[in-house]
Amino acid sequence: MKKLFAVAPLLVALAACSPSHPPATLKTGAWRAALALQGQQLPFNFEVVNDPNGGFDAYLRNAGERLLLDEVTVANDSVNIALHIFDANIQAHIEGDTLRGEFVKNYDKDFHVPFVAVYGQTHRFEKGKDPNNVPDFNGKYRVTFIHDADTTSAVGIFHQQGDSATGTFLTPTGDYRYLEGNVADGQLQLSTFDGNHAYIFRATKNEDGTLAGEHISGKTWKESWIARKDDQAALPDPESLTFLKPGYEKIEFSFPDVNGKKISLTDEKYKNKVVILQMFGTWCPNCMDETKFLVPWYNENHARGVEIIGLAYERKPEFEYASERVKKMIKKYDVQYDFVIAGTNDKAKAAETLPMLNKVVAFPTTIFIGRDGKVKKIHTGYAGPGTGVYYEQGIQKFNETVNELLRENLTSSR
Repeated sequence: MKKLFAVAPLLVALAACSPSHPPATLKTGAWRAALALQGQQLPFNFEVVNDPNGGFDAYLRNAGERLLLDEVTVANDSVNIALHIFDANIQAHIEGDTLRGEFVKNYDKDFHVPFVAVYGQTHRFEKGKDPNNVPDFNGKYRVTFIHDADTTSAVGIFHQQGDSATGTFLTPTGDYRYLEGNVADGQLQLSTFDGNHAYIFRATKNEDGTLAGEHISGKTWKESWIARKDDQAALPDPESLTFLKPGYEKIEFSFPDVNGKKISLTDEKYKNKVVILQMFGTWCPNCMDETKFLVPWYNENHARGVEIIGLAYERKPEFEYASERVKKMIKKYDVQYDFVIAGTNDKAKAAETLPMLNKVVAFPTTIFIGRDGKVKKIHTGYAGPGTGVYYEQGIQKFNETVNELLRENLTSSR
C-alpha cells in the first residue's frame, strides 16, 4: 500500500510537466463562409453571439434577413451548428480564425459539401479588379430559366447601390428568398444560404441590355437564364395552377397528427369554420416563410372562426422521422394550429394523397375552404418577405380572401 501511495505524487508531477491543449474557442462576431459547389465557391455570412446560458448562437445573414441558429455546440476543437428547422448541420474544426468542415444534409447520406469560414470578414463576393466596370443591373426583369429542354418563366428583381447588389427571383412555385452579392468586373453575382438551400446566380449584360446568366444549386443542379428588363413582367395566376378535378367540391382526407391521432375535415373542431390547408414541408424555405406569417396571424384570427391544418410532406416516408421533424418546427415557432403527416415531398405522390386535385405544383400550396366545407381557392407557391411589395400584396390578398369567406352565408353543413 505504501508503494502505491508513493506513486501518486510522481503522477501529479508528470501531469504538470506534460504539454496542455486547452479547448479551442469559437470567436464571437462576423464570419465569412464558403461552400465548395460544382467547382465554385458559394459565399455567405454569419454572426456568432453569446447566448444567455453561456453558450453560443449564430445568425445566418442574407441581405435583410438574420436567421437565428440557436443550437450551436462546441466540444474541444469542434463546433456543430444545427441549421434552424432543417435536417442539416455544419460540422467543423476550430482552427483559430478559421472553421473547416462540412455542410451535411442528414436525410441524404451522400450530401457532404466542404465548408470553410474565416473570422472577421464581412464581405460576400470579392471586389472587382476594375472599379469602372460596374454596369447597372437595377430593375425588374422578365426571366427565362433553361435546363436542358425545359424552361421556366420567372420575374427577377435587382437592387444595386454602387457595386453592392441584392435581389430575388419569383417563379410560379415560389421565390428564391434573400439574394445578396455585388457587381464585379461587369458581372452580377448573388448568393444565398438559408440552412438547407444554397444558390449562386451570375449574369452579364449584353449590348442590347439583356442579361445572360447561370444558376447553380447544391451539388449537381445547373441551368442558364436570360432576362430582359420589363416593368410589366408577371407570372401566371397562382390560383389557376392547382384546382379540383371535375365532380369535386371538397377535400377529404384522414391523416395522423404528430402523435398518431387521425385528423379529418369532418371532425367537430372544423365544422362551420373557415379552414386553411397548408401543404408544406419542414425542408422547404418558402414554407418556412409562410409558417412565420401564419403563426401570429392564426393567434390573432382563429377566434373569428378560422382553423389551419398543416399537411406535412417530408423527406422520408417513416412516420417517426416525419413527426419528429414537424415537432421540432412546432416548438421552434410555437405553432398553435394543427399538423398532420400527409406523405413525402414527391409532388406526384403528394397529389395521390389528395386525389381530388389535378396536381401538386409546389410546396407550399395553400387551400382555402369555406364554412360550408367547399374549396374556394387554391394558391400555388408563396412570395416571402424577400420579395418586398409582392409579399405585402400577398398578405393583403390572403386577408381579403379569409374575410370574404367569413362573410359568406352558411348554405350547407359539413
